[in-house]
Amino acid sequence: MPAATASSSSSSYHHHHRARLRFRAVPLILVVVFTVFVVTELLRASSRSGLPGSARRVGSSSSSPASANHSVAQRKILLDPSFTPRLPRQTPLSLSLSERNALPPRNADRFPSLPDGHLKIVLYVHNRPHYLRLVVDSLSRVEGIGEALLIVSHDGYFPEMDKIVQGIDFCQVKQIFAPYSPHLFPDSFPGVTPGDCQSKDKAKEKGCQGDPDQYGNHRSPRIVSLKHHWWWMMNTVWDGMEETGDFDGHILFIEEDHYIFPNAYRNAQLLVDLKPKKCPQCYAVNLAPSDVKSKGEGWESLVAEKMGNIGYAFNRTVWRKIHAKAKPFCAFDEYNWDITMWATVYPSFGTPVYSLRGPRRSAAHFGKCGLHQGQGSSNVCVDNGSGAVELEGADKVPNIKVDWPVRIIQRQEGYQAGFKGWGGWGDRRDRELCLSFAYMYHVKDPSST
Repeated sequence: MPAATASSSSSSYHHHHRARLRFRAVPLILVVVFTVFVVTELLRASSRSGLPGSARRVGSSSSSPASANHSVAQRKILLDPSFTPRLPRQTPLSLSLSERNALPPRNADRFPSLPDGHLKIVLYVHNRPHYLRLVVDSLSRVEGIGEALLIVSHDGYFPEMDKIVQGIDFCQVKQIFAPYSPHLFPDSFPGVTPGDCQSKDKAKEKGCQGDPDQYGNHRSPRIVSLKHHWWWMMNTVWDGMEETGDFDGHILFIEEDHYIFPNAYRNAQLLVDLKPKKCPQCYAVNLAPSDVKSKGEGWESLVAEKMGNIGYAFNRTVWRKIHAKAKPFCAFDEYNWDITMWATVYPSFGTPVYSLRGPRRSAAHFGKCGLHQGQGSSNVCVDNGSGAVELEGADKVPNIKVDWPVRIIQRQEGYQAGFKGWGGWGDRRDRELCLSFAYMYHVKDPSST
């Protein structure tokens, strides 16, 4: 009997012990399920935000695009596995230019080091040598220019433009040439392809190839080159160059018809330093108002307004946000890159895309010839660009005060969401090439067509 009683007691003990374990396991299981649910929802929210996790800076406690300018940005991006990038088969000239793209910067012996806090400057050009000479001359007079790396991005190859840049001796300079520029392909895509439809041709009636834009017009290689060059340049500068691969500061972008004032570099540095404190919601800094005809308000305050296209600078965090919008950028039927950004990319960020600038311009647009009105077209634009800009004393020295407040111009004039575009970008081949540029530095071997 005692043995039986002991056995019964032991059985009862184990039964109750297992029951207690099951009772304790229920809350633990609920905690695990709840944790998995929360993590899943956070990942979904991150993917919906339009900003891949790779665009956030390591060690930053702020999601502001202006925060932690000097920390290290991750390089991983999100790719669409259903898209296969295809690049045109290169011509001998295109291949030779690609080889030049790999050359190190010149003048490194005269300017052996780039100091902390320096800006890199990208000057993108086409074929307006009289404009370029003025811009290069203005850059040579900029205070601090010897601290910068100047990257000149060429849309095509034009000997006179090349010669002008080869003569730059006031800073480190590196040339890159868009190897898939339509100007390098005289008888194949992305240049003029035999059998392509022209103007308002009807493909079925003419037996030609091509997709018309929303207005019925077929592609013009010299027109589409504007958007192709800008997008190729951005992807190359941020993701395809050894000189910028580990650089997470701001890169300043200017064009061959932007006259740069002597105080531009120092003012840009001041704006970059002030942006996280004065305007943490700002995405960029600008050297001039978004209204290209404006000289500035002359206020004793900084100004935050719509990002302009004259002397704009942003960092890798902002580039990752832009790169994440490659599909809408490449699909929008508009041949101008800046209008595409204003009408599609910036509105998709969900908040106003402000840029911080001073109350006086430090750069000015000059000339009357557009990029697509250069040499080789039937309607050549003639403008010698002489007497482009008159400088005042305040334009020659840094004129931004660190204690100034910020005035926000909330009313955003000009192109906005809802604008349907001027067209010129309806051919699917241009859209696919554009998207391929966004992928070319992130896949092992983009196929050639």
